[in-house]
Amino acid sequence: MLDVSRLRVLDALARHGSVTAAAKELHYTQPTVSHHLARLEAETGAQLFQRVGRGIRLTEAGRLLADRAAEIIGRIDAAGAELAAHVGLTAGRVRLAGFSSVIGSLVPAALAALAGRHPNLQVSLVDTHPPEALELLRAGTIDVAVIFRYDETEPEPDGVRLHHLLNDPLFLLSSRRGQRLATLRDATWIAGCERCRSHLLSLCADEGFEPRIGYISDDMVVMQTLVAAGLGATVIPGLALRTQRVKGVVATELPGSRRHVYAATYGEPPDPPATAALLAALAETARSA
Repeated sequence: MLDVSRLRVLDALARHGSVTAAAKELHYTQPTVSHHLARLEAETGAQLFQRVGRGIRLTEAGRLLADRAAEIIGRIDAAGAELAAHVGLTAGRVRLAGFSSVIGSLVPAALAALAGRHPNLQVSLVDTHPPEALELLRAGTIDVAVIFRYDETEPEPDGVRLHHLLNDPLFLLSSRRGQRLATLRDATWIAGCERCRSHLLSLCADEGFEPRIGYISDDMVVMQTLVAAGLGATVIPGLALRTQRVKGVVATELPGSRRHVYAATYGEPPDPPATAALLAALAETARSA
């Protein structure tokens, strides 16, 4: 059976890339870290590391085990928090990750409501994109991930459960009234990164053209500012407009075009009390919106 303490050493080594840094994080001596790594290789019967000059590098087998170690450790730490939560939510913690526009709109009100009901519950928050949030969820680093998906988005990984919060309409942003997607086929477009622009490309394809992208930004305030300056057009979700609306931007809702916002949890139900309390607060806030 693999030793959890040695898996923690492996996880620290994988994240920091050096024995010295791993030892510092874990408050071990360097010889202790090296001993744990040697014992882990003996237990697994696999070569997990390679010496490179004065450093150390994970082999393919080492990287595979390190990925699993991160997940195992996350689950163990989450179990401790869940057990504390069963005391009655007078202790414990709940960890949340979400994307920028939902953090700037729904999440603060939900966290405020949660704090009012359970003032001793520790809450942490990470601002990140949905794919990264789901990885954190799978690894046990967070308890709830607020994500969005479109109808054509690939299914979530096995073990992820989705709790629907709301449907977020999309808006065409331009600098003049009366414009539609079809009338902007020759315009300059403002788009997100390659991973974030797929739905814009799909919307334009439905109108029979490929957008000429001149500006790239994932910051939706920057995107609005460029539109307001007359430099192009873009499409952004309603939550982003709710977070901040730049003067001079004309927003036209795109009928039937929306993204779906969910709170995601991992594993079989029931959810731990702290997680369930956070889900309830998010759902109530979404309904009021």
